[in-house]
Amino acid sequence: MKAAEIAYKPVGLALGVASGMVAGTAFKQAWRMIGHEDDVPDATDESRTWREVLVSAALQGAIFAVVKTAVDRAGAIGFRRLTGTWPG
Repeated sequence: MKAAEIAYKPVGLALGVASGMVAGTAFKQAWRMIGHEDDVPDATDESRTWREVLVSAALQGAIFAVVKTAVDRAGAIGFRRLTGTWPG
């Protein structure tokens, strides 16, 4: 393992936690706009349809993936600017 990878590990972990929180907030906001309600469908909620549950899960996954990738990429670019080395 390269020194840059080791040095970046704590930064990457912190960014991962932050991106998860941002993605969760973004998903809740998106669901309020799409679903016109505050409650996000749960897979075991008997009163929800398959469509609601699956659309909610797909939206949550897509938002999480985009936010995580954007934050990871920005973190790597910032790390390179500070150290001159790409963390990967």
